[in-house]
Amino acid sequence: MRAAVALGGGHGLHATLSALRRLTDDVTAVVTVADDGGSSGRLRRELGLLPPGDLRMALAALASDDDSGRRWSELVQHRFGGTGALAGHAVGNLLLAGLMEVLGDPVAALDEVAALLGLRGRVLPMSRDPLDIEAEVTGLGSNGALIRGQVAVASTPGRVQRVWLRPERPRACSEALDAVKAADVLLLGPGSWFTSVIPHVLVPELREALITSPARRIVVLNLAPEPGETAGFSPEQHLAVLSQHAPELRVDAVIADVAAVPVPERLHRTAAAMLAPGGRVHLAPVAAADPAVPRHDPAALADALGVVLAELDTHTGPDARAGSVHTGAEPHGSVPGGQETRRSNPWR
Repeated sequence: MRAAVALGGGHGLHATLSALRRLTDDVTAVVTVADDGGSSGRLRRELGLLPPGDLRMALAALASDDDSGRRWSELVQHRFGGTGALAGHAVGNLLLAGLMEVLGDPVAALDEVAALLGLRGRVLPMSRDPLDIEAEVTGLGSNGALIRGQVAVASTPGRVQRVWLRPERPRACSEALDAVKAADVLLLGPGSWFTSVIPHVLVPELREALITSPARRIVVLNLAPEPGETAGFSPEQHLAVLSQHAPELRVDAVIADVAAVPVPERLHRTAAAMLAPGGRVHLAPVAAADPAVPRHDPAALADALGVVLAELDTHTGPDARAGSVHTGAEPHGSVPGGQETRRSNPWR
């Protein structure tokens, strides 16, 4: 059975985890801890704790699929209404905040909630300390501007050029480092690119572990640019800015939705600069059938991940790591030569 680690935050990480749990029980989520908005931001400011929202969503994604797991998952995701002090708070955020204070350790608090949800896997913060994101943004003035905070970066009307963390060299969560080093498969994305995905390569110990890991590294691209931080970005621009922030990072595969890549050749050219020998671009229909809300379909993404891992495992000969690029969008799930891409589960 393969050990998989998914790094990200928010709805994007939720989608990756929902796909991975269809393939293996050995899943670890490593979650960004820079949120400063909404319920998470309020608890962070008032209590000085890690923002719990992205951690809560990852826990819900990996909750057991039995009656108890579904009930607890629904509860931790429930938000209070009304106009009082609790309005907008998610139950899981309050539960995590309380456990962090009682136990004095965010990892122990996450493990306690994981036990309640009958978790298939584990959820860990990328750092035990709350972090802040700063960004260099153009289009806000003649000389550009520096802005601070996840919400500010995510909603900026300017164009984000680069981001960094405060403190600039935060310590990584040791359990997260251990998980990355022991993984067979590492996944980055999808998610808010500058505020949920790239922060993981800005933690020095975590970036080094990602770069030196013998695991297969896979990047899952977003379905569409997000208003604010990636407005107008093409798929290849997402990949280019990731490479800009972690130029030493090499990946074995890039997965993108076939309908979200208008000019595949451009993505291929950009990907070639960061693909490991034998790496590939895999285009597949991984979007959910809901045009109003761009989101990945967990079953389709799981299929794409299974195909990619099977192909990477198959190419073990002397030419296996020669830097190939594959488009898995030929009439539904076939590769050149007519070979079916649906193979036995390579995760077990």
